[in-house]
Amino acid sequence: MNNTWLSLIPFIIVIGMSIWLKNILPGLVVGILAGSIIVSADLLTGTEQSVSYIVATLSDKTNIKIIGFLYLFGGLVGMMNIAGGIKGFSEWAGKRIRSERGLLVFIWITLPFTFMMPMFRIMMIGPIIKSLIKKMNLSKQKVGMTLDISTESVIVLLPVATAFVGFMVSLVEGGISGLNLNMSAYEIFLLSILFNFYAIIMLLIGIVQTFWPRKRKIRQEQTHIDLEEKEHEFHRMGIKKELSLVKAQPWHLIFPVFLLLAFSLFLLWKDGMAQGAETVFEAFSMADATFVMLLAVFITLVLTFIFYIIRREKMNEILYHFYDGGNQMMEAISLLILIWALTLAAEDLGFSDFIGSSLGSFLPAFLTPAAIFVLGSVVGYFIGSSWGTWGLFMPLGITLAISTGASIPLTVGAVFASGAFGALTSPLGDTTITTASILDMDLVDYARYKLKVSAIGAVIAAGLFIGSGIFIS
Repeated sequence: MNNTWLSLIPFIIVIGMSIWLKNILPGLVVGILAGSIIVSADLLTGTEQSVSYIVATLSDKTNIKIIGFLYLFGGLVGMMNIAGGIKGFSEWAGKRIRSERGLLVFIWITLPFTFMMPMFRIMMIGPIIKSLIKKMNLSKQKVGMTLDISTESVIVLLPVATAFVGFMVSLVEGGISGLNLNMSAYEIFLLSILFNFYAIIMLLIGIVQTFWPRKRKIRQEQTHIDLEEKEHEFHRMGIKKELSLVKAQPWHLIFPVFLLLAFSLFLLWKDGMAQGAETVFEAFSMADATFVMLLAVFITLVLTFIFYIIRREKMNEILYHFYDGGNQMMEAISLLILIWALTLAAEDLGFSDFIGSSLGSFLPAFLTPAAIFVLGSVVGYFIGSSWGTWGLFMPLGITLAISTGASIPLTVGAVFASGAFGALTSPLGDTTITTASILDMDLVDYARYKLKVSAIGAVIAAGLFIGSGIFIS
């Protein structure tokens, strides 16, 4: 069943249900079922086929490496959390802040400690920022915007040692599988970072905002002072209680972070050189990035565990929070598995052939990246999930790039940029909700404030995608 419009039905279902339910997972399940039933032309056989697609994704060696990396990474963060590493660093820096600029600089300094999810860092340093905002009578919206920009915009630009890298490389790997390209998935990912214009622009906006002089006293955006002491729904009772009892120890964060970065870079270089690379960039491009990331986080986990035991941390607590941290990544892992399965169903329906013969026949190559960015940004705004947006538009973007002759790294950068826009701007985004909750801001007002700034960055990014498309084509 090739070259047919029916291949669009699974994606239409996923997008429609994601906007309706404000959650992408139910839509993915229904989309896979619908695609499988269409492929098999039978209800029971289609249901069996959907399970076969899921099993096929779990049987892939690369996919298993990604899943293992995400779970182990989550476990490492859980261990650092209960060992007091993140709390220790945050409290150490918080005592040295004396001005608005110092607070904003502190936000940027804590950037390397965004590991699993952007809101993880926000939850860790948010209470400190909140108390300093109140003490110095600062603008909550400005500080919150800086916090979100420094998280969402930069996490997508880091090439190693984050859970985002594993997820993003896996999506590129899935999009180019079966294609005879002269580039690896990790090489395409590295090149796409240069073309993530939206994230780069918002990063520059955030830096300018940090050092822009304050003209007058900022009014408070909070509505009632008594809201500041209210319990927020995003707090799990257990975690809040734990963090209040954990002893702050900065070295319990510095040690594993240094190890992870060092091992990631060293192993990428070593593996690439073993493949015949002659330069560092070639080594990073030729290395088996998924295996290297898994190996680096595994070694770091073992050494960190030994370090914590030597430092007299309780073994039972470390192990418990290793599993707790890993389990918090299960939503992302489930999302990946379902996206992979959906891609298999869509390909059996002839998705690539249909896109190539329809949109690919009239869409100019230079407009392809910009079109993907605009469409993905709109959907991403309604979904509020960068990972969900990437999963939906990566197959479409790469297929369109191939059929129109557009640059694949540029188009992949446009897909990642669209997800960054949705996650940063959407009132449904985790970072927006979490930041607004911690800093006691009205969610709708805060989302509107961010949209005004983000829209400027999006317009500039769209123009850059068109210009780059013309130049590269």
